[in-house]
Amino acid sequence: MKTTLKLLSIASLMALTHTAHADWIDDAVLKNDAQVIQLRQHIHQHPELGNLEFETSKLVQKELKSYGIEVKTGYAKTGVIGILKGAKAGPVMAVRADMDALPMAEKTGLPFASKAKSTYQGKETEVMHACGHDAHTAMLLGAAKILAEHKEQLAGTVVFVFQPAEEGGADIDNFSQSASIGARKMMSDGALNNPKPEVMFGQHVMANMRSGEYAYKAGAALNSADGFQVTVTGKQVHGSMPWAGRDPIVAAANMIAQAQTLVSRRADISKGMGLVSFGNIHGGTAENIIPETVTMAGTIRSNHPDIRNALVQGLPEVLNNVAKANGVQVEVKQAAYAPVTMNEPKLTEVMAASLQKASGGKAHVLATNQAPSEDFAFYAEKIPSLYVFLGATPAGQDLSKAAPNHSPEFTVDNATLKTGVNGLVRMVLDYPQYRDAVQASWRSAQS
Repeated sequence: MKTTLKLLSIASLMALTHTAHADWIDDAVLKNDAQVIQLRQHIHQHPELGNLEFETSKLVQKELKSYGIEVKTGYAKTGVIGILKGAKAGPVMAVRADMDALPMAEKTGLPFASKAKSTYQGKETEVMHACGHDAHTAMLLGAAKILAEHKEQLAGTVVFVFQPAEEGGADIDNFSQSASIGARKMMSDGALNNPKPEVMFGQHVMANMRSGEYAYKAGAALNSADGFQVTVTGKQVHGSMPWAGRDPIVAAANMIAQAQTLVSRRADISKGMGLVSFGNIHGGTAENIIPETVTMAGTIRSNHPDIRNALVQGLPEVLNNVAKANGVQVEVKQAAYAPVTMNEPKLTEVMAASLQKASGGKAHVLATNQAPSEDFAFYAEKIPSLYVFLGATPAGQDLSKAAPNHSPEFTVDNATLKTGVNGLVRMVLDYPQYRDAVQASWRSAQS
């Protein structure tokens, strides 16, 4: 049975928000916009890979301290926590931004384009902010500055979370050590323990949306992501005598085909979607030799926890059975990158007006979740959370031709930064009046 989310009247919620905060937020955002743009361009020009965000971390610490915000470090190597106590009593709220860049060369032609180089997995590489984390960091700093300057308006405490390695660590094996980076490492190091937030917000710039627009969705907002590595071991033999060996290539081909039945025959796809994709396969050295070993790797994605579990749990069983049928051995390794990013329904409902106000009425509900994955999902498993999407492509540009996130030509329109700052400030200021309803909804879902 499908549950329908009953949204409150956006007009009435906008009226409440407007009454509470008047127009000072818009004025404050405009006043600080130039500094946010400058911060974003500086971070963009000096990108750093996951777990190596040393200078970015120093910059964040310096900025937060200059705003009068308490700074704590020692989380996930380069992570930074800022703590701001408002003048009024209220809840503890967290807002998160990621700081890391990607191992790729920039081709935007921007005057502040990156020329940085670093080491990724032991190899030198060029580095670029190709996913907008430079904008995320700058916008959260902008929001922190405004909230600090107007803490007499703030009911409660804000925990500003600047997280490294959302894209993975440059200095570790991300497959075998995935639990030691990013959001999971921030939490295991105690970043959210003192003070302990009861709610969390995050946002991501997107190339497939117009600058200044917000998009949001209750429930599944982003897919889960689980990686797998497979080693198939047979018996090497001359290609003219396959009966004398055990062919790992044929077995691997059958494994790839049979793995697709996990979605079509094992998963309850009435609940959502799922996929099993093999991204690489390697085996053999010559056309007339059946090799001993074939290796494969891929990813499992879904927008529903039950489907994700069915695929993750079913893959080793299916591949082992195919191996037995082909007389070969198989080793299957799996690593979780992120569960489904779930937005708490009531929180999504009541924050809709905040997003509408911040975007000048240009916020809309997504019909389906976004396809990528995010380790923000680990926070959302622990506390009610909301992760929203902010347009990055300027008006007048063909969205179908806009360079997507993770492209060497991806960029963020500076004009959208003020919308992102505005949205973060409003969500923090507006949440306290809805906390009882949100927490009741969360408790009900957990029981």
